[in-house]
Amino acid sequence: MSRAGDDSAETSAGSSAAALDGTAELPQTAELPQRGVTARPPIEARFETPGAIDLPLSMAPLRHGPRDSTIQFGRDSVWLARRTESGPASLHIWTQPGESAVRAQAWGPGAEIALDAVAGLAGLLDDPAELVPRHRLIRELQRRLEGLRLPRTGQLVPALIPAITGQKVTAGEAHFAFAALLRRLGEVAPGPVALRLPPTGASLAALPYFEFHPMGLERRRAELLRRIGRLESKLEPLIAGSAPEACSRLQEIQGIGPWTAAEACGAAFGDPDSVSLGDAHLPDLVAWALAGEPRGDDARMLELLAPYTGQRGRVIRLLEAAPIRPPKFGPRFTPGRIERL
Repeated sequence: MSRAGDDSAETSAGSSAAALDGTAELPQTAELPQRGVTARPPIEARFETPGAIDLPLSMAPLRHGPRDSTIQFGRDSVWLARRTESGPASLHIWTQPGESAVRAQAWGPGAEIALDAVAGLAGLLDDPAELVPRHRLIRELQRRLEGLRLPRTGQLVPALIPAITGQKVTAGEAHFAFAALLRRLGEVAPGPVALRLPPTGASLAALPYFEFHPMGLERRRAELLRRIGRLESKLEPLIAGSAPEACSRLQEIQGIGPWTAAEACGAAFGDPDSVSLGDAHLPDLVAWALAGEPRGDDARMLELLAPYTGQRGRVIRLLEAAPIRPPKFGPRFTPGRIERL
């Protein structure tokens, strides 16, 4: 990795001074909400890549619904808000045609530390070659989705928050609650794009449970969010260990089961073996894709994924990205709105 900053005499390899203030070398992106360029220019880093990387595809699991204001996607780039030990930061991560590298810019007090997380976020620490395909479909998906990597955020509590809002509700309900939580507790991030930071543990712990109700969160999930907020200083050090160990420790907390632990550890560690047991749709997807069976359960899913032990999460991600959809039966479920009760 090479890096340059506003007080550095040199820029990163292949960059120019203009790139550091955001006026050059930026890819064409989709329309993003603008906040206006900040006074201090960003710092920049360049990361060599071992092969093709599709950033939006790889980082897609880090987006929790269309109104997730912590992250925005362009055609070949991703904007992301992040907290660090030194303060808040915004990241702009992108690739350029014909270049075997990922580039990143960072704004805010936590810019330096945020840049250190780019290799994980962009999937540069992931090795898709570790997956040995046992099915023709998986082999074909590996070929078609060669730019897919598993991102690693390196932060456990920010990964737990959307996992908890997603407990035992539909995707739409989960996305609504998470977006509402960001509007209430997520501060505006530094940088030129309108992003919001994930809530802090302290802000979650300080909010009375009934204040979560207008966000679509009943008391059970609200109290769990408050609980992990209080435990933030004890939970974050788990990132220094292994994903299985962290998943086991998380499930010692009342209200966190295998699904929530797997969802959080999959994102925080970039765990290629993460399997979210108890998911309403995942067993059907795996059963349909790998066995042609329209319905499955956790036991059948684990049986079909057994040949991929160590890489089961990667197989699931390939199937999700394909996309493959099992047959639908029965009427569509219409959820209620907790905040209207």
